[in-house]
Amino acid sequence: MPSLKDQFLLDPDVTFLNHGSFGAVPLPVFQVYQEWQRELERQPVEFLYRREPELMASARRTLADFVNCHPDHIVYYPNATTALNAVIRSLPLSPGDQILTIDHEYGAMQYTLSAVVEARHAVLVEHPIPLPLPSSPEIIESLWSAVTPRTRAIFISHITSPTALLLPIEEIIRRARGAGILTIIDGAHGVGQLPLDISALDPDFYTSNCHKWLCAPKGAAFLYARQELHSMLKPLVISWGYQPLESRANRFLDLHEWHGTRDISAYLSVPAAIQFQEENDWEAVRSQCHTLALDTRARIDALTGFPAICPADSFVQMFACFLPDLDPHQLKRDLYDRYRIEVPIQVWSGKPLLRVSFQAYNDQADADKLLSALEELLATRSYST
Repeated sequence: MPSLKDQFLLDPDVTFLNHGSFGAVPLPVFQVYQEWQRELERQPVEFLYRREPELMASARRTLADFVNCHPDHIVYYPNATTALNAVIRSLPLSPGDQILTIDHEYGAMQYTLSAVVEARHAVLVEHPIPLPLPSSPEIIESLWSAVTPRTRAIFISHITSPTALLLPIEEIIRRARGAGILTIIDGAHGVGQLPLDISALDPDFYTSNCHKWLCAPKGAAFLYARQELHSMLKPLVISWGYQPLESRANRFLDLHEWHGTRDISAYLSVPAAIQFQEENDWEAVRSQCHTLALDTRARIDALTGFPAICPADSFVQMFACFLPDLDPHQLKRDLYDRYRIEVPIQVWSGKPLLRVSFQAYNDQADADKLLSALEELLATRSYST
């Protein structure tokens, strides 16, 4: 299939292999986004006071249909971190209660979980999942071995941020429901990278960033909550939504969606992002990106001598590779400063990891440039720690 590189606004002088951090917006979607911003500024009172409820409802219906859930059970948030803060801060935790998670979670969420359990005198249990990744049944049994009578919630990513692993959350959700344990799924990398079906997954809470793999403008994410748990969720901001709109009378939506003056253009542009992907056969795009990722990962592992960290079906468009013992910050700087390659390198469990994202604008030439740069840089001695 043809490259979509010319459809994105990215700097052509940079080899961009970090879609996973902040995403990138196609030009047609960005144009819709700017049109909404102009519409807002043309008559702010008309837009925010009279039109906002129905505009947001329409954008919610389109998104809910795309991820297969009821539109009244989903609300827009600016990002997954904010949405998850609302969930975690609302948990009815007593002293000694436990939240179970794993050691592959996003750093900001580790801070959130730690802060909340400390304030409630609860306990955060961070269960290790080793690399290379065990089989799905082994992951599930390993995680379940850490469940205790005091486990109140399981917090786990659909696709992990530092290690880019696709985890078997379906069975985890099913078991947790049977045990009366809440499931909080950090799907920040889910929507757009996976054909997401929330009704089939049936989590208690699920959030995802539309501005990552769905390619919507920055500041567009969603939170899904099972209907029985709507009343448990407390909004991070008390605003006019505290008094429900008579025309809607849905307290969950009012509390979490109506926060006074704000630019809702990113939310209203999500349907344009969905349409862009549908028009460009995104299932084929994902497949092409996965094939490129699989080949590139094998080449990097051959260069470094490390084994693959997971099977081919445990990642999609984003993957991670072990690197030799080196200074990750210097290597990242040199990749960008000397080769204009934007790619994250971080330390996970004491080991340097390279995380590569492939999106519709990437091609074989991008992968070849990364391999050439790594081969040159890793051949030097300047990266040893």
